[in-house]
Amino acid sequence: MELVAAWGIDAMHIAKHELLLVAAVGVLLLGIEDMLFDALWLTRRRRPQNTIRSAPVQGRLAIFIPAWQEAAVLPETLRRMARQWPGEDIRIFVGCYPNDGETLMAVSALVAANDILRLVVADHDGPTSKADNLNQMWQALGEDERADATNFAAIILHDAEDLVHPAELALYRRHLPGAAMVQLPVEPLMPSTWSPISAHYADEFAESHGKEMPLRAALGAGLPAAGVGCAFSRHALRMLAFDRPDGPFSADSLTEDYEMGLILGASGATCRFVEERDADGRRIATRSAFPDTLEDAVRQKSRWIAGIALAGWDRLDWSGRSANHRGVPDEAGGQAWLTRWMLWRDRRSPLAALIILTAYASMFVAAVDMMGSYLALWSASPVPAGWQWLLGDNAFLLVWRLGIRAQFTAAIYGWRQGLASVPRAFFSNIVLMLAARRAFAAYVRQLRTQQLVWEKTQHPAHAPTVSPKFKDARP
Repeated sequence: MELVAAWGIDAMHIAKHELLLVAAVGVLLLGIEDMLFDALWLTRRRRPQNTIRSAPVQGRLAIFIPAWQEAAVLPETLRRMARQWPGEDIRIFVGCYPNDGETLMAVSALVAANDILRLVVADHDGPTSKADNLNQMWQALGEDERADATNFAAIILHDAEDLVHPAELALYRRHLPGAAMVQLPVEPLMPSTWSPISAHYADEFAESHGKEMPLRAALGAGLPAAGVGCAFSRHALRMLAFDRPDGPFSADSLTEDYEMGLILGASGATCRFVEERDADGRRIATRSAFPDTLEDAVRQKSRWIAGIALAGWDRLDWSGRSANHRGVPDEAGGQAWLTRWMLWRDRRSPLAALIILTAYASMFVAAVDMMGSYLALWSASPVPAGWQWLLGDNAFLLVWRLGIRAQFTAAIYGWRQGLASVPRAFFSNIVLMLAARRAFAAYVRQLRTQQLVWEKTQHPAHAPTVSPKFKDARP
């Protein structure tokens, strides 16, 4: 019995050292890469943006809103859009499915009473992929263009729960000349109560859309679209649709929006990330409430990971090109390695999840070892002396990483939320690890079945408001 106990203690000590070494080396390598990116951002963040001298884009704008089981939020979103954009020449396309009766009933009165609304019902039951839903609206847009003998100037993507800014469309019109895509910041709504699952989105988007996206745009690297708060020129979508009979959106992709920005950038088109403020000093951004339960957050992030980090390896090579453009020569010199670096940052989340899991496992084993030593059950295994510098570097990188994120969160949501982002990092890691596991299973299932299913993410409903522009049809 003593021999078995001694063997178990030795095995625990070996596991402790091996897990600690793997986690420490992984954290060191990823942390150094993050610091290099941060340093590049610090050197370029105060450079002035290019001034737009072209006349604003004229003509009608199309807003695409894909919908599957969105009866709870979609009518209020449509009312908000009309209230925020009075006098704009727009048409809002709402993509639904014939087997989603609740959503159809929820919006039918609004559609009947307002000419700027266009209900597009798919010719098949749903849910399919989000891209398939968008392609249905693309085909309806073409029908309207032929009927009206005119072309839309641009297509704007939004989700059924988005809160739009009044100056958004004017900003697109100013920045679209000469650009294939314009992306605005996405700003998750901070919950009014302690909800770390929902609030961690605010921390992540504050850093991503405050540092990552602006720097990528400034460097001319591939700029992925966020799928909301983004506008595409009519010509850009026509180009993407050239090799796709159903439309410009990849119906066999989980993250069609992400791919579109990269493909456009790899083709030489200009993609812009625009961060400006209105006359009141408020950031012009798309705001939305994100999932507030662990299950919904894991489902949403697993789709991002599966589409970007796993399927992205199959669909886009390391130049960001689709399969139809892989024969085109790579960019010369620095631009090629820059593109690969950005793609690596997009695709490293499964590796990061594995390193974080290893780190938490090593901490758990170390805690068990310390507890056994405290209770005098065995002698704790000391950390080798040569590892002290490695653990010290890890601690510095952790403080740096948390400090950077807190700074970006505080810049948007205030210093209290900036401080709260530090403990929320734990919940962010939990969601990432669970989502990576689920994403891998979804990716294997997709390879086996070759089928995609639109997994709807539940979002908190909007607070009720009254719109003076939209009216409900009366029977």
